Amino acid sequence: MARVADVLVGSLAAAGIRQLFGVTGDSLNGVTDAIRGGRGIEWVHVRHEEAAAFAAGALAQVTQQLAACAGSCGPGNLHLINGLYDAHRSRAPVLALAAQIPSPEIGREFFQETRPERVFRDCSYYQGMVSRPEDLAPVLEEAVRVATGRRGVAVVILPGDVALASAVGAPPRLAPATPPAPPVPPPEELERLTDLLNGARRVTILAGSGCAGARTELLELAARLRAPIVHTLRAKERLEFDNPFDVGMTGLIGFSSGYHAMMDADLLLMLGTDFPYRQFYPEHARKVQVDLDPAHLGRRTALDLGVVGEVGATLRAVLPRLRGKEEGAHLDASLAHYRRARASLDALAEGTPGRVPIHPQHVVRLLDELAAGDAIFTCDVGLPTVWAARYLRMNGERRLLGSFWHGSMANALPQAIGASYAEPHRTVVSLSGDGGLTMLLGELLTLVQADRPVKVIVFNNGVLGFVELEQMASGLLPAAVELKNPDLAALARAAGLFAVRAERPEELRPRMIELLAHPGPALLDVPVSHQELVMPPSIDRAELKGFGLWFVKAVLSGRGDEIVDLAHVNLFR
Repeated sequence: MARVADVLVGSLAAAGIRQLFGVTGDSLNGVTDAIRGGRGIEWVHVRHEEAAAFAAGALAQVTQQLAACAGSCGPGNLHLINGLYDAHRSRAPVLALAAQIPSPEIGREFFQETRPERVFRDCSYYQGMVSRPEDLAPVLEEAVRVATGRRGVAVVILPGDVALASAVGAPPRLAPATPPAPPVPPPEELERLTDLLNGARRVTILAGSGCAGARTELLELAARLRAPIVHTLRAKERLEFDNPFDVGMTGLIGFSSGYHAMMDADLLLMLGTDFPYRQFYPEHARKVQVDLDPAHLGRRTALDLGVVGEVGATLRAVLPRLRGKEEGAHLDASLAHYRRARASLDALAEGTPGRVPIHPQHVVRLLDELAAGDAIFTCDVGLPTVWAARYLRMNGERRLLGSFWHGSMANALPQAIGASYAEPHRTVVSLSGDGGLTMLLGELLTLVQADRPVKVIVFNNGVLGFVELEQMASGLLPAAVELKNPDLAALARAAGLFAVRAERPEELRPRMIELLAHPGPALLDVPVSHQELVMPPSIDRAELKGFGLWFVKAVLSGRGDEIVDLAHVNLFR
């Protein structure tokens, strides 16, 4: 007779799940045994459950379909939490299987006991317990509906003894839920929106990930309003390419053209974005925000109008009402500023033969040139995200994934593992910081064991670079950020990967060609300069004072060698 675990695995396979990422344990033995029995799902044995959740989240983001991960009872499913936070905040439909201690022992402070229904509450929409075999169908059905319908995480809690019990009743009928039809604002709000847009002289659009699927309408709107488009990081892959109105990003990793396009506007139109940094919003412009979630409206900056609606549906309704603007001085000035800022960025990415250490900008510019047109890139939080945002060119086929909202270290490699299962023929490249890579270093072994052809490029600067910059901006001498790394290429070879190291600019191109041409998992270790002062497009007095204090402290303490060569500062005005 079929066990609960057999029915669970068979139902997930029938619903389209092809991989279950996790680390096994006694409370998951029923599940892994059911998978071993050949039910159409592959168990992907990662080395840490956090990596399992990151991998599932990345797979879901690339395919836009449900993905799954699992953790054994207690510490095993607790390790899922960080990756699940990232998936949930990225709106990735993920089903997390959290195994539990034997059901008779729940509530008795048994070995490894936790309360998953409480633990996962803040990083999932649903937490359902399968207390008895007959609970499997309703719990699993609801979990799948919630994860797919609300685009987030749902957790199924399954005690190990229940997984091994005989199944009862009809198997689950798993039907992914269709999200509700996109709402269109009521006529009176469309009228107010129209009046504000028609009455403004200098409109700037801040476009976020909520503009996915509305690219055509967005470009028509920008043309009608003669408005520059500032895109957020999460919108880069969809809005940056072939966009004659794009003026880059603003924010901590943006540069000056995006910042000034917003500051010089008399009306800022925010579309599908919850951009969090208050200091980068204009103070004197009128502000209008369109978002599906009413909770997002006005929580970052005061609004003159907040509109609940899907971006595409809203723009289709408002475009016929708009008068075209003839005056284009604001757009022209913003585009000219963008061309200057872009030229400054590109100049910093030129490789200088013989100059060591290599500049990280040059690494990513070369990768952009050599990588396939449909490559999938993942980037670690911190400086790898900066270089990816500034130097990887999107084209409508490439993808860029990162921990852009949750901001976790060590995300790039496990996300690359997950993405590699989405479309195996596509090149997947992880832009890993040395801090991020070594935090989940065991996942190099996953690459070998699972035979995933992921390419890992390590920015080896021997420091937690972005944290160091934050300390300097606060007027502090860098502390507790140094990383004493081994030869990471040699370490990767010992793990079974093809690995090379490029220490000089003239070595970089042939080594990267080798990396990308290798058919299996491969790693390129690049010692790069950590003296790359990434400055935001605007510095307030506190930050300016902080950098001044750091400068004085460095000199007085005999650490003047830490002062950055200002000829290579990433500052764009």
